[in-house]
Amino acid sequence: MEVRVVQHPLVDHKLTLLRNKLTPQPVFRQLVDELVTLLAYEATFGVRVTEVTIDTPVSRTLGTRLADPAPLVVPILRAGLGMLDGMLRLVPTAEVGFLGMIRDEETLEPMTYAERLPQDLSGRQCYVLDPMLATGGSLGGAVQFLVDRGADDITCVCLLAAPEGIERLQNLLADLKVPCRLVVSAVDEQLNEQGYIVPGLGDAGDRLYGLAQ
Repeated sequence: MEVRVVQHPLVDHKLTLLRNKLTPQPVFRQLVDELVTLLAYEATFGVRVTEVTIDTPVSRTLGTRLADPAPLVVPILRAGLGMLDGMLRLVPTAEVGFLGMIRDEETLEPMTYAERLPQDLSGRQCYVLDPMLATGGSLGGAVQFLVDRGADDITCVCLLAAPEGIERLQNLLADLKVPCRLVVSAVDEQLNEQGYIVPGLGDAGDRLYGLAQ
């Protein structure tokens, strides 16, 4: 699995504001949206395209358009929803599927509790959105789910990743015969005892949407 850390002053600036615990919720949402658009530019570097002939006001020329089938964007519920608009801003013709992952408390393995995806993903490039790659279980389970449906190229877009999560994801994907890459704005130091990324930015879902009472 290729790991790509996006290095850009605007990425660093927005990530710093996201980390700040004093950043209010509406600003946090806006920053996530803006940061994902920057990450999406890097994540879609290998998006499939095809040549097309067009007429400009001056002459006929060859151009490029996104190939069929359209890319599929898959946010992992619930926090991944906060990344969706930022991704679609750059790729508005992409299709969207949804995937809910949860850990089985008995087996400790990731399991799917909700999905809205095509049954056959053959020939599809998929972009999985999940703010935090912490332990790697949910993201690894999501990638495996998409591969089982036939996806043949997968890019995971995360705001932050922990080294432990990257290692586990690489181990989970080692036997898959599908190209997979990870695009992040930073790889942090470690996970703490509670499974939070350090220094991280806290619980992304709670900071995006608050706690349901």
